[in-house]
Amino acid sequence: MLLASILTMMILVIAAVVMILSSILAKKTITDREKNSPFECGFDPKGSARLPFSLRFFLIAVIFLIFDVEITLLLPLASIINMTNISTWMFTGIFFLVILLAGLYHEWDQGALEWAD
Repeated sequence: MLLASILTMMILVIAAVVMILSSILAKKTITDREKNSPFECGFDPKGSARLPFSLRFFLIAVIFLIFDVEITLLLPLASIINMTNISTWMFTGIFFLVILLAGLYHEWDQGALEWAD
């Protein structure tokens, strides 16, 4: 019991020393003006930080996420073909694909998939 408490204290002391040393060694100097500025990527820090977000990009990203999730739901169909009834398997797969294609057609019909006007 005494050995475990001594070992715990040693681990805590070593961890504290490492944290203190890393915070001392990682301090930024006053002369490092580029690192202290809010923008390190080359943009002008005097300009507006709030740029309008493209709604078309947002729609494409949401559509990608939806189809990505649906593909991950379709992948197990290939692995369970030997364990299920073939007619049930076909009905489930075709039904899921019809729903997927109907959603794709709806997005295409609404114009959400067009990049340029």
